[in-house]
This record gives sequence, C-alpha cells and structure tokens, in this order.
Amino acid sequence: MATPAAGARPSVLSLNITSKSALYAAYMPFLERGGLFVPTTREYLPGDEIFMLVTLMDDPTRLPIAGTVVWVTPAGAQGNKPQGIGVQFSADESGQAVRDKIEAILGAHLGSSRSTHTL
Repeated sequence: MATPAAGARPSVLSLNITSKSALYAAYMPFLERGGLFVPTTREYLPGDEIFMLVTLMDDPTRLPIAGTVVWVTPAGAQGNKPQGIGVQFSADESGQAVRDKIEAILGAHLGSSRSTHTL
C-alpha cells in the first residue's frame, strides 16, 4: 500500500452512532485524549491522520474531529471483533469537547466491564 505524500490531506470518515450501547462499544477511554473505534474495510496504518464527522444519537450536529490512527483491527480478528481502526482524538479544543460530550453521555457506563470493539 502506498503511503500518502507529505502534506496530503487526511482521510475523511463519517461515523453515525445511534445508541448509547454503540457509543460504549466504540469509545476508547483508555487513550490519553480519548478516541473512537471506526469500522472500516479500508487499510490504514498507525500514525495515519484521520478527519471524522461524528453524529451522536439524536443530535443532528456532525462533530468534526481530527485524530490519528492508533489501533488497527484486521479482517478476521480473534473474538469476532469487527474490522476497523481506533482513532485517538487530537489535542485541540474539538477533540477535548467531543471527549467531554461522549463521557457525559456514557456517565457511569464508563466503568463497565462489558466488552467493546477494542478490548
């Protein structure tokens, strides 16, 4: 796979999370700045820059989030985990705002032992 040229625009992904359980499964609170698992069949490498447009449940606002691929789940992964990537939110205000919003929605669920798409 070719790597993007220096200065290339990051990939844009759209993610629509329709329920609290789907948000719990996708959210990656163990990352320093938080992040989301994005199901995709497209190949990415750790370090790839990603731009996401995320919709959370009933809120029609599409939240723009820049981030970096930090996790890759290949096709056919152990435990029937879906193929996709984990994207750590950027350190800017939009990344922090989305993390705060997700953690407010999930609240007490953050300490749950239910499995997620990544762990």
